[in-house]
Amino acid sequence: QVQLVESGGGLVQPGGSLRLSCAASGSIFSINVMGWYRQAPGKQRELVAAMDSGGSTSYADSVKGRFTISRHNAKNTVYLQMNSLKPEDTAVYYCNADVRTNLGYLYDYWGQGTQVTVSS
Repeated sequence: QVQLVESGGGLVQPGGSLRLSCAASGSIFSINVMGWYRQAPGKQRELVAAMDSGGSTSYADSVKGRFTISRHNAKNTVYLQMNSLKPEDTAVYYCNADVRTNLGYLYDYWGQGTQVTVSS
């Protein structure tokens, strides 16, 4: 079993910053891609940013230049630094990881989600 635990969400004013963290633990042999998704009320879940184990990244166009994803592979942890936040960034943010378990199985795991609210 693998668990993803997120932290760092909250309420911030427009233009402010937040840093999200997600730590994976459990029966982990390796993790390929780790990333962040978000889902706003009434909208579909969308990819925000992702990073593979080699350091290659991808970002949603709406966050390019404002958000930065990073990883600490040895700690199985991924971060999302969010700057210049806008009200439209308000959503529940979910951590995601493609995990190969110690038994050799490849699974897609999700965290429980953390609320980010951007409002004055």
